[in-house]
Parts: sequence; structure tokens; C-alpha cells
Amino acid sequence: MGNTNSMCECKRFSNYKKPPIGLVRNNSSHDGIKTIEAVKSCSLSRKSDICIRIITWNMNGKVSYEDLAELLGKDRKFDLLVVGLQEAPKTNVAQFLQTASSPTHVLLGKAKLQSIQLYLFGPKNSQTLLKEIKADRHSVGGLGGLIGRKKGAVAIRIDYDDIKMVFITCHLAAHGSKVDQRNEELRHISNSLLSKDKRTRDLTVWLGDLNYRIQDASNRPVRSLIHNHLQSVLVSKDQLLQEAERGEIFEGYSEGTLGFKPTYKYNVGSSNYDTSQKGRIPAWTDRILYKIQDTNNIQAVLHSYDSVDQVNGSDHKPVKADLCLKWIYN
Repeated sequence: MGNTNSMCECKRFSNYKKPPIGLVRNNSSHDGIKTIEAVKSCSLSRKSDICIRIITWNMNGKVSYEDLAELLGKDRKFDLLVVGLQEAPKTNVAQFLQTASSPTHVLLGKAKLQSIQLYLFGPKNSQTLLKEIKADRHSVGGLGGLIGRKKGAVAIRIDYDDIKMVFITCHLAAHGSKVDQRNEELRHISNSLLSKDKRTRDLTVWLGDLNYRIQDASNRPVRSLIHNHLQSVLVSKDQLLQEAERGEIFEGYSEGTLGFKPTYKYNVGSSNYDTSQKGRIPAWTDRILYKIQDTNNIQAVLHSYDSVDQVNGSDHKPVKADLCLKWIYN
């Protein structure tokens, strides 16, 4: 507070405008995404409630059991566990995840498109609640093979305890200038994985490396704002929220407040932003968004939305959300 350097950097921040109310006010609506403040305490306790832990992580082609165990955590109060991975290596990921989750959960389903992978876990007694599960995928290009940077998405549809859900993890085009391409890729994925499905969905969740960046920003001012815990100033410059506000993408979806630091790009093995020659501008590339089809029948409560900063095995930080659903009986 009152830091002279941070005030100077704020003034230098390119084309800075006061963040629109729709982007920063808790539970405020605007065209596209509704920003939700996480409710820390969980009051949903009926047997019909479903609590879901959702994790997304760009692994940068590397994996360790320790990182995945840290990511899953020891608190296993959730019913379903959804893990979406991008740039995942070819080996050991499924085995490590199953081992890390095995004390409490079992693998219900998985979907893969080379380096884009999605895993769904449920409690050991969950087979009686599982009515249907189906996997699907859609490619939009990118590099596969040894490089492991395939672009596209995979999805898992599930009917669990009479709640119909679909989870989609995706990896979209990189670089700040590719906004229109990312928008188009999202539309292609949605048409392929959602529009052809005529069944009613109670919950739709998108998670992944969406690759949207900070618009019209330069490196030094962005890093200064983050260093001085003023990343909220950057929210109005987030391309994903901007495009949603324009009505281009994610109409009717919700997302938790971006109260954590941008998740890209870090020096591997540390919590320091990129010091290479490229010097990537930090950005919230890794996101989790959700949509309830009929809010008159199902209530959704977001209990956390945060990055997992202690996981250092990639140039991205993982993002984790806890979402609980409850039937509303009129």
C-alpha cells in the first residue's frame, strides 16, 4: 500500500481502465461469465448432494508421483474427482493418479487425445450411483508425437446419482495474438462435443489450458502489479473475460474470482516467473468454468478456486476448484 514503484507501474500499464463492475464484483452478471466468490464453509450435507473436486494442469511433458499426490491432496471429502491434463507425458500418468487416489477413490472413466487427458474418479462404492458414462474427443490441430502439444479437447459425460454432467478439458492455440483462433476453436469443440448431444445436461464444466493472455500488456508492469499483490488490476485485461463480455464465448457460464496469481509462465522447478530470453508475460491461461442448465432445480456452490503454487514440476501452476451441487425440492 502506498508503494511508489507500484503506483508508477500502474500509470504505465498500457491503456488501463478501471475494471468493469461485471468483471470484479462478487456474483455480478454480465454478458458471458458470472464471477463467483468462493464460499469457504460447506453446508451441503444431504446424501443427494454431490461435491466435485476439479483440477486442471499443463504438465509440460513431465510427471512425478509426488506432484500428482500433492495435487490430489489428503482431504478427500469430495465425491467425484475430475483431473484434466494438457501436455501430459505418454507414460505413468494414469498409474500415478490411480495410486494416489486409491485409498478413497477408483477410476470411473478416462478420455485421451495424445497429450490431452481427462480422468474421472469416484468413491469406491460409486458404481451403484453410476448410470452412464461416455468419452469423446475433438482435435483442432497443434503438434503431437514427441512434442506432446496437441490442441483440441476430450470430454466425459456421466449420469451420476441422477445428475447428468459433462466435463471437457481442452488445450487451445497459444500466443497473445491468437484470440480469434481460440474463440473459433472453442466453437468447433462445442459443436463437436456438446451440440450433437441431444440429452439434457445439468452441469457442464470446461477446464484446461485455454491460453488466453493479458491484453495490451507489457512484461514489467504486469510483473510489478503481481509482485505488489495488485493482480486484481489485471482482471479487466484478461482476454477470456473480455471475449466473454463481448458475447463471443462462454455465454451463461460462471467462474470463481481470479484471486490467485497468473498460472503461466514459470521457471520449471520454482515459483519464479519466466527468466528466459522469451520472458513470457504472466497470464491466467489455466481455467475452470461451469454452467448449471436449470438453476431452479439445482444449486451450485463454489467452495474454492485457486492455484496450487507448491507444485513446481511444470512451467504452469495447476488450478483447483471445489464445486458442490444440491437438488432444490420445491
